Amino acid sequence: MPVNNTKTQIKLEDIIKQVEGQRYPPVEKWNPDFCGDIDMQIKRDGTWFYMGTPIGRERMVRLFSTVLRKDEDGKTYLVTPVEKIGIEVEDAHFIATALEVIREGDEQALKFTTNVGDEVIADKDHPLRVEVDTSSGEPRPYIRVRGRLDALIARPVFYQLVEHAQTQNRDGKTCLVVPSRGTLFSLGEIDDGDM
Repeated sequence: MPVNNTKTQIKLEDIIKQVEGQRYPPVEKWNPDFCGDIDMQIKRDGTWFYMGTPIGRERMVRLFSTVLRKDEDGKTYLVTPVEKIGIEVEDAHFIATALEVIREGDEQALKFTTNVGDEVIADKDHPLRVEVDTSSGEPRPYIRVRGRLDALIARPVFYQLVEHAQTQNRDGKTCLVVPSRGTLFSLGEIDDGDM
């Protein structure tokens, strides 16, 4: 029975339009005065805290997440048209908690969903990167969500990502790589003994 490629193509195009059509306040265009720091943190596990207490209202966290901005000074702020307030981020701004691999012919798109509902497809504007924790040697994978805001890719999602990777020889070293929307991302080197 022949496969209907049109249906698959429409699905991929629809998903890309949906992801690209997400709307956020134009925080990059707002330049209010800095009002100081507040006792708010985004912990390593993605939990938001205010004055030492977890923020339990998911809708409140989602609202705050839409007005986040990381500036060139490396600091993260909550930004509105009239104020800019500094907050602390232990690691990444978000956690990528789900991965959908979408294929169309030879093309592949990797769509991530974050703990606050953002969706992002890895591409040249939303790169994947893997840092190595110097103390543990463990990989710490990230994806750029928007602006300078990143999501740490949760360990189970990273394992899922690795399942879709292929090996490639780079400068005499074997690397795991994964394609998404025409860009090839390295997930790191592997020992030939692990293969």
